[in-house]
Amino acid sequence: MNKVFLIGNLTRDPELSETNGGVSVCRFGIAVNRRFSSQDAERQTDFFNVTAWRALGETVARFTKKGNKVAVVGSIQIRNYEDNAGQKRTYVDIIADEVEFLSPKNGGSDEEYSAPAAPRKKPALEAFDDDSDIPF
Repeated sequence: MNKVFLIGNLTRDPELSETNGGVSVCRFGIAVNRRFSSQDAERQTDFFNVTAWRALGETVARFTKKGNKVAVVGSIQIRNYEDNAGQKRTYVDIIADEVEFLSPKNGGSDEEYSAPAAPRKKPALEAFDDDSDIPF
């Protein structure tokens, strides 16, 4: 089974384009902090390239930007190729099946949540005493 779950911040604005066949594709990068620090107490970060296709890609491009926190569920795709200098290269990509937006709508940090709105008053209930239509 090839399945990956990642939570991280976008390292660049999403890039939306179309294939020659007219299919939307969105590419973006995310930085994911490792769970544990290294021996010198420095936090390690991994960087992943992510591709989202069709409507998912259009949604990601429309509602996210660099710095936003997202959760990505998808699969790992590895491609081997030869560069212009004849060197063999490997490209690792995450193909997104789901992307959940974890940043607030305003795109700010978690500390930028607005204060909760004042509670609305419930309408007053009026007494209703009409037993004339009850058959028993």
